[in-house]
Amino acid sequence: MLTMIVHSLALGSVVTSMGLVEEGRTHHVVVIGSPNVNPGYRLVDNHYVAGRVKAFGGTLTAQRGAGGTRSEATTRWYDVRSLTVEGKGWSSTKAFFDRLPAKAEGVVRPPVWDLSHDSAGLCVRFTTDATSLQARWTVTSKQLAMPHMPATGVSGLDLYVKTERGPWRWVAVGQPQDASTSTMTLVSGLPEGKRKFLLYLPLYNGVSAVQIGIPDDRKLEKGAPRPSSHRSPIVFYGTSITQGGCASRPRMTHTAILGRRLERPVINPGFSGNGLMEPEMASLLSEFDPAVYVLDCLPNMTAELVTERVEPFVRTLRKARPSTPIVLAEDRTYSNAPLVPEPFERNRTSRAALKSAYEHLIASGVRNLHYLPGETQLGDDGEGTVDGSHPTDLGFFRMAEAFGKVIEPLLRETVGAH
Repeated sequence: MLTMIVHSLALGSVVTSMGLVEEGRTHHVVVIGSPNVNPGYRLVDNHYVAGRVKAFGGTLTAQRGAGGTRSEATTRWYDVRSLTVEGKGWSSTKAFFDRLPAKAEGVVRPPVWDLSHDSAGLCVRFTTDATSLQARWTVTSKQLAMPHMPATGVSGLDLYVKTERGPWRWVAVGQPQDASTSTMTLVSGLPEGKRKFLLYLPLYNGVSAVQIGIPDDRKLEKGAPRPSSHRSPIVFYGTSITQGGCASRPRMTHTAILGRRLERPVINPGFSGNGLMEPEMASLLSEFDPAVYVLDCLPNMTAELVTERVEPFVRTLRKARPSTPIVLAEDRTYSNAPLVPEPFERNRTSRAALKSAYEHLIASGVRNLHYLPGETQLGDDGEGTVDGSHPTDLGFFRMAEAFGKVIEPLLRETVGAH
């Protein structure tokens, strides 16, 4: 049996496979097309490609018969569940990549439960000496993109590497290719050496399986445990923005940027349209023992809801975690708020209600409670959103700067206390 990998046009991401029977031998052929191939060009059932493969197979047979050598590339696939997966707040989930525990079904509202199947905030840490990396992943929803958010952010993967100088650098993005399983080469031609990698999972889609492929003669290991001083996660509870709308890639959210910059695991219970500070969510989040809680729900809450729910929510967390820092974040300023009265008023009233709740909590003796203004989160030029509300990559970068100024000092205090 001969296994062939045929690169059609160029190395890339469009993949199909076919069987080729020649002189009693069965060849299993994988055809990899160019990432720039025209979307209308079919690799599957393409008779021209099949003919070229057959000719290539005959050439290999002739070379082997003439005493030539054959180079056979074999890929070993690793299920990421056997590696270091961060961002899972609970181990007892209904499906492995869920963000809420199985016991939450029927407790939280159905929209929250449905959104908990999206893998926002989950990432895989691993180490390998491979010079090329492949990925294969299966998403749970056929909706790969949204009108205002690309498929790479909704359903794609995002690969980063730890550099010798320290910072994490982008390496590749996994572009979803169809409505179920995608397979692609993320990167090839890396210099020799052992490296640490981070692979971020989709923001607005769920995954039922994720695999990493490397050459069979290379090694892949799970990421080493973080230092004890940096194991406690940052918990971001919020809305569609917290979940990641509308980043172009999974790493481009402010939560992921800060997790990597601060070298901390991040747990992301952000639920699009459903960050409402409900009592059942307070009870679930109180089960964590994080370094910091960040509560960022104002984009989904009216002033009336803020007045009703913020104080009980904070008190539930404080009862379970007497000394953990809690950050109350105002909502970002709508990009058109300087001109349009309705979004301006929404910002003004919800912020006033949050500030009032904060001051009342402080006056009543709640300690280690912190406040993050919203006015400067996206900058002041109106260029930080895709639709006036949801950040672009630029908006998320600016949010990371604003959130980091509040969170980073709290983490230093937490480490110093231990």
